[in-house]
Amino acid sequence: MYWAARSLTPAGTRVAGGLPSTAAKRLGICLPTAPHPRLVVAQRLGASASGPARAGAPDAMTTAEIQTVLEQKPARLVAERATHAAVHEENARLKAERAAKVEHRKGGSGL
Repeated sequence: MYWAARSLTPAGTRVAGGLPSTAAKRLGICLPTAPHPRLVVAQRLGASASGPARAGAPDAMTTAEIQTVLEQKPARLVAERATHAAVHEENARLKAERAAKVEHRKGGSGL
């Protein structure tokens, strides 16, 4: 961005006058209705990153669309959440198992 030499403010701000305040208002209007990327959709649905795609959901969904899916609780979402939870449990089990092996190799009592 071009900085004005006299005032040390962005030249665009000086020229546009009230642009920053109107931009904030526009941002406040756009954010709730803007579609979220796939990873955010998956996180909000409580599923893996590829789960919504496997279920045929669009890559990007708005907050309202996500809320609708959460309220409806379709079978595919329930199944994907269960699979996602099982994977997390298995990963936690494996992590604890590896930590116990390391502790055993070090000769610790594990207590």
